[in-house]
Amino acid sequence: MAGLVVCVLVLAGASAYGVLHKRRSGRVRVRGRDDGKRLGAAELGTELGERATLVQFSSAFCAPCRATRRVLGEVAELVPGVTHVEIDAEAHLDLVRELDILKTPTVLVLDAAGRVVRRATGQPRKADVIAAVGEAV
Repeated sequence: MAGLVVCVLVLAGASAYGVLHKRRSGRVRVRGRDDGKRLGAAELGTELGERATLVQFSSAFCAPCRATRRVLGEVAELVPGVTHVEIDAEAHLDLVRELDILKTPTVLVLDAAGRVVRRATGQPRKADVIAAVGEAV
């Protein structure tokens, strides 16, 4: 009987963790640690967008990274003045450490001056990205 109780408790705990993880993944939010951080053309390898820049940190074997690339590309085509830049996290470890990137995909929304204004870990939804771009102006 004690084994059954332990099994039920473990399953309940794992389910609660899974639900919380699923709800947080892909949400675009403001993080206090990003205050004052800036990225420029030197770090990105390309010019910033006139209105905003969507910076995606990806890795080679990341399945959600491909879907995120598609979503961010669509947003960049849809909203004038927005640029999408994809950075290989494995090739830019110094930048990953500096920006506290813990998993891929991670998306940073930069304003026109290159300041980090929003961040999303996991695959973001198109509507959330468009709303974040609107706030970056």
